[in-house]
Amino acid sequence: MAVQQQHTTYLDFEKPLAELEKKIQELLAFSTEGVDLKGEVEKLETKAEAMRAEMFANLTRWQTAQVARHINRPFTLDYLQLIFTDFIELHGDRNFGDDHAIVGGPARLDGEPVMVIGHQKGRDTKEKVFRNFGMPNPEGYRKALRLMEMAERFRMPIVTFVDTPGAYPGIGAEERGQAEAIARNLREMARLTVPIVVVIAGEGGSGGALAIAVGDRILMLEHSIYSVISPEGCAAILWSDGTKGAQAADALKLTAADIKTLGVIDEIVPEPAGGAHRDHAGAAKLLHEAISRNLKELQGLPAEELIEERYQKFRKLSQFIE
Repeated sequence: MAVQQQHTTYLDFEKPLAELEKKIQELLAFSTEGVDLKGEVEKLETKAEAMRAEMFANLTRWQTAQVARHINRPFTLDYLQLIFTDFIELHGDRNFGDDHAIVGGPARLDGEPVMVIGHQKGRDTKEKVFRNFGMPNPEGYRKALRLMEMAERFRMPIVTFVDTPGAYPGIGAEERGQAEAIARNLREMARLTVPIVVVIAGEGGSGGALAIAVGDRILMLEHSIYSVISPEGCAAILWSDGTKGAQAADALKLTAADIKTLGVIDEIVPEPAGGAHRDHAGAAKLLHEAISRNLKELQGLPAEELIEERYQKFRKLSQFIE
């Protein structure tokens, strides 16, 4: 099934670009009525392209967070259709139920079998509710672990897509062991003997993200974010004012460039001009190359070396200043 590109939704800071692109569309409409406006359209398209490039090259951290949450941004199922083949979705944790906020199952990458697991958000209201806004319950993490253990048995590399505001904080989730489910995933992922490539594709929020993000290579899309808490949540705790999200975003240093500087991720994957939400196929092509390249580098390593390097990788994350 082909991925349907969504109608462009403009963010607040994109208003000048929206006005310019609207004018281009109006001129194109007039051109179809027998008036030749090709030259004018080309000038405006060149101007729009330059504006878009400059705008996205100088995003603030808060603007980056908005892009990472864009409703048209590709989700896990979009990447599954564009990068992988022969995907078979598997359901349930064999204990409580099936969590629709996490999807996963075996697929093929360049003809080779892999296990793909990722958070899944929704675009319209009905789908958002069905996917619980991309916030998994404990059964979601237990489903993910079941699939990882299956991958271990069949010697399949694992690729995960992280895109969640965080684990669901509801009473039911806590009663069913949310913290235990996340902690178990961290422990078990640390000692899997198959290669694991993690992609921070949108929002990497707190332990809800980390529960499927312990890997040998951590890739992060250019306009995604990764943080211990959302900017709004941080602002609510520090200043009792959730509207200070922009200030909190600066303090959290949550952009790909920030996280790469801190040594938390291994690679920043570039996005098409204007962000992945404008060009799903282009974003998938860039990501496909990065995932394939990293998996090939990892697959030649012995299991003991893979585990030891993964262990050392996460042991080195903390930075102390005296």
